[in-house]
Amino acid sequence: MNLALFDLDNTLLKGDSDYNWSKFLIKHGLLDSKEHEKQNEIFYQDYKDGCLDIYKFCEFQFRPFTLIKRDQLNQLREQYVAEVIKPLVTKKSLDLVKSHQKNNDLCIIITATNSFITKPIASLFDVDILIGTDPEEVDGNFTGHVSGTPSFQEGKITRLKAWLQEHEYSFDSFMQTYFYSDSQNDLPLLNSVSNPVCVNPDPILETKAKENNWPIISLDD
Repeated sequence: MNLALFDLDNTLLKGDSDYNWSKFLIKHGLLDSKEHEKQNEIFYQDYKDGCLDIYKFCEFQFRPFTLIKRDQLNQLREQYVAEVIKPLVTKKSLDLVKSHQKNNDLCIIITATNSFITKPIASLFDVDILIGTDPEEVDGNFTGHVSGTPSFQEGKITRLKAWLQEHEYSFDSFMQTYFYSDSQNDLPLLNSVSNPVCVNPDPILETKAKENNWPIISLDD
């Protein structure tokens, strides 16, 4: 059996689900557009530049979870996935995941984006296993803090190894290990698998891919 790992934003999706979630909440009048949009742009640029402070970002990104009732959040998420995310799913990305599923590979979506948003997105690809950054919950309510290790940069390796160990796997359990990503932030995990694949890579990742002769693909239709 092989292990197939997929980044989500700008890899399986033709866009960023974290960034677009904030814009969606602004559009519906649930966040102050001037203040939030400016900070959202700064964090997004930091992410692209490989210098994002993940804990500060999570504090910023999780704050709305504490201000909106859970039932409303659930409804907003459903609307968000239908209106914003589904159009960002390409046939090529669906076909890629299906090709691994048909091969009976263990498929996992592993993303820095919070698991509240991304769990239903993983379902669009019929992927049952999602490792994302988990918002802390107490008595069913979000606290605005992170639970455990954020699934970001080296944290993706930490979270993945913990999941594999919990399910009595290790990297050695698999004949081949694949990871598909667009971002320099994923270099730690890309360097850890036997088959790193770069999807529409950012400039730094593209340079690394060419240096290492890693495949470069596009999932745009």
